[in-house]
Amino acid sequence: MKITVFGGSGFLGSHICDKLSDAGHRVAIVDLRPSPWLRPDQTMITGNILDENIVREAVEQADMVFNYAGIADIGEANARPVDTARINVLGNVMLLEACRRACVRRYVFASSLYVYGKSGGFYRCSKQACEIYIENYQAMHNLPYTILRYGSLYGPRADSRNAIHRFVHEALTSGTIIYYGAPTALREYVHVDDAAAATLTILDKEFENQNIIISGNQPMRVGDLFRMIGEMLGRELSVSYQDDPNSGHYQITPYSFMPKIGRKLMPPLSVDLGQGILRVMEEEHKAMHPQFQAEGGYLLPTDDR
Repeated sequence: MKITVFGGSGFLGSHICDKLSDAGHRVAIVDLRPSPWLRPDQTMITGNILDENIVREAVEQADMVFNYAGIADIGEANARPVDTARINVLGNVMLLEACRRACVRRYVFASSLYVYGKSGGFYRCSKQACEIYIENYQAMHNLPYTILRYGSLYGPRADSRNAIHRFVHEALTSGTIIYYGAPTALREYVHVDDAAAATLTILDKEFENQNIIISGNQPMRVGDLFRMIGEMLGRELSVSYQDDPNSGHYQITPYSFMPKIGRKLMPPLSVDLGQGILRVMEEEHKAMHPQFQAEGGYLLPTDDR
């Protein structure tokens, strides 16, 4: 199939594009910046989701359209509410309209577990609004869709806005982690490779017009996560819990309001949380100390001879 992925240069989007290409699909990536991970078998379109001409051309002749574009960080969304509404909500509606006109076979949208609750600030508001528009486009214009509600992602290609990436970086550089919540906050972290593998399965027709939850299978309190990181590094970490009620993050569960029910989808194989965090540590250490290289599980100085 020909699949167009908006936001395909980003953390999750780039992994989705890799899985789609590996499965033999023709992938076109649309993003504000060229993908650092663009493959020879992928097409890159540099442009804005709010540019009608770019959207129309990118969607034309596509069998499926994936929307992974927009503001995905809660803090950034709370600081930029107008941009969040414009990019996330209006951009989503513009894609839906283009897909309707182009008779796209299915629209796949990256949502969040935050749609279930009252936490998440303007980010949650934008995702809830997007889901309502998607469901109404299906009801009014018969545009098939799949909504994917992702849990807490981590893994390669993440930046400082990603929670685990930031925790590991702070632990390595200062030994102090700042967390805008309580140690009892519960999360189901899911490795990005597992999330991408699970996403690939929704191409089957049985997932048409379905709301799917993709999260981890290892619930963990953040206090325990920080202790795990400290033990891996062999040091006692100092953790500053801000417990900010305005941070937008939930504590035990995102569930308080139930939108259209979602089925939980688990990938057949999963990356163990501990092993996944070790890989994050290795990558972060390598970025901080490029003079070292990994050999047999050890970091050794690069031989320049």
